[in-house]
Amino acid sequence: MRILGACLVSAIVGGIVAGTVVRISEPTTLVAQQATPPRGPGFPLIPIFPQKKDSPKETPPPPAIAPTPAPGKTQPFQWTNPNSNQPLPQNTFTLHDEWDDTEELTVEEQVSVRVYEDTNRSVVNITTRTIRTDNFFLQAVPEEGTGSGMVIDKSGHILTNFHVIEDVREVAVTLFNGESYDATYVGSDPVNDLAIIRIEAPPEELIPVRMGNSSKLKVGMNVYAIGNPFGLERTLTTGIISSLNRSLKINGDRTIKSIIQIDAAVNPGNSGGPLLDSHGRMIGINTAIYSKTGQSSGVGFAIPVNLAKRVIPQLIRHGHVIRPEIGISRVYETEEGLLVAKLIPGGPAELAGIRGPQTKRERRGPFVVERIDRTAADTIIKVDNEKVATVDDFLGNIESRNPGDTVTLTILREGQEVTVPLRLGGEVPPVR
Repeated sequence: MRILGACLVSAIVGGIVAGTVVRISEPTTLVAQQATPPRGPGFPLIPIFPQKKDSPKETPPPPAIAPTPAPGKTQPFQWTNPNSNQPLPQNTFTLHDEWDDTEELTVEEQVSVRVYEDTNRSVVNITTRTIRTDNFFLQAVPEEGTGSGMVIDKSGHILTNFHVIEDVREVAVTLFNGESYDATYVGSDPVNDLAIIRIEAPPEELIPVRMGNSSKLKVGMNVYAIGNPFGLERTLTTGIISSLNRSLKINGDRTIKSIIQIDAAVNPGNSGGPLLDSHGRMIGINTAIYSKTGQSSGVGFAIPVNLAKRVIPQLIRHGHVIRPEIGISRVYETEEGLLVAKLIPGGPAELAGIRGPQTKRERRGPFVVERIDRTAADTIIKVDNEKVATVDDFLGNIESRNPGDTVTLTILREGQEVTVPLRLGGEVPPVR
């Protein structure tokens, strides 16, 4: 009996203690509004416990003791009320708001915002429609394409890439305000992948883009591209100039020279849109990307704006570019000037006596080895006493003239300056 009584007393005392522990450790739960409080760092949710201003101070109860989780089980996340004597309203937690209206944008952000706000209204969305013949059913199937362009004057002329409107039947241009206009063809320069179309729109809706100067570009400069990738109108992307004076081979055997390479993201639909500098001036026309997937891989190409400025007047006036031919197909930029790398056989330069690299043959035993001697080539330093230090300077000077004009080249030959008169070839422009 003594043993039975001792067991009974132990059971009663143990039940009282266990009940006390359970009541102390039972938490008061704060219910989030139809959501589970996040567990990850960086997104703190702070419960707010309102207090009465004039309430007497009370001695806080001892902290709740959370039950120890069973081995192999994770402790559940719980919101607890430290003051069990004060009722806790539901849905009374808030987020940390770190936004400060007095804080300004960074310098880089200010530049990006200003460039976009100053230029985006000059960019247009070009929608084209063409007819493709289905080879199986022999039926005409309409196809649509998209591209970009920019307004260049108040008369409604739009500059874009030639490949955007090549072989299409209908072209529509949508301005920044959502108004859409049918466009007419004005002229194109397939060699440089440029084209001009025109719309009949009120002058107040036409915001011409500001033209820059691509001869002053440096590798590493910040650039900004605005276009309509995948039809998403007036999208801004940023990057830097990765390289200059690239040669880009486009449709067929056409090669564009003095291309700007950029790492700004450009995708299908960006073609024909402007490449801008930090002042919002157009320095190039986005034309192509290097990609194995058809989407941006960080290597894009833009036509320098100085090339466009040379051909735009002729496209508007003649519908095509009337180029004088000098008969030099390649030059290298050196510290002294432009080294002639390749002449066109029978061209104006060769007829005038300009020298290119010489091919020398040397016999080495039973073999004859050919060697290219570039030191024998002439170096062009001036055109009509105007110094030409870059390819762009040289092309700009020559293409500003007409076929049949005579120019005087100042060259370095064997360390001596020599002047050579040269008559430009090419198509003679029509008389108007």
